[in-house]
Amino acid sequence: MFAKSIPKTLNFLILNNSKLFKITLNKNNFKQKKMGVLRLQLPTDPRWVNIVEKNIEEILTDHAWCEQKAATNAITIITNNSEHQDLVKDLLALAKEEIDHFEQVHNIIIKRGLKLGRERKDDYVNELYLYMKKSSTGSRVSSLVERLLFSAMVEARSCERFKVLSENIQDEELAVFYRELMESEAGHYTTFITYARKYGTGIDVESRWREWIDFEASIIENYGKSDSIHG
Repeated sequence: MFAKSIPKTLNFLILNNSKLFKITLNKNNFKQKKMGVLRLQLPTDPRWVNIVEKNIEEILTDHAWCEQKAATNAITIITNNSEHQDLVKDLLALAKEEIDHFEQVHNIIIKRGLKLGRERKDDYVNELYLYMKKSSTGSRVSSLVERLLFSAMVEARSCERFKVLSENIQDEELAVFYRELMESEAGHYTTFITYARKYGTGIDVESRWREWIDFEASIIENYGKSDSIHG
């Protein structure tokens, strides 16, 4: 699992108490830098994991389709904003990673003798999507920023849910798996936020992100009660 040679610099994204930190490690020192704050106002009740543990096939199926939809979302952003070469390059890598996650989840399903069920409606993501559509002014810049913040919001909550799973689920294999995915989701969140800031010319992205966080807090109380990643 560990490389034979260690690169001069390693970067890690760590989520702690809904705050995202970047840790840079080199041969001389550790450097911890507060990168940005997820600032999710309402944490997931750990008792949600009890529901998950009774419905492993359902949660894995839902998770697999979440990864597929995340890949599709990244491709949609690329399609509509292909002039931004750096964004295209990074979101292509992100989309590939999401599909790789889909495959990993599917492999776990097969390994356990379970079946990948049909895609299910994600009410949480749909509410965020409708908020995004209502908020855009119609300009290309506004549409891009809203799509990126929508994507960052989904990744932030997914990151938090994976953290809760990794810390509370009794299944050791899944605990390790969700810990690894939590770190990946944190990286995806950072990617979306970074490009919103870069290409949000004329938009107060920080203020807009706070509004997204407030809206998410207003709807998340209705979730965390079912056998799905966001449900």
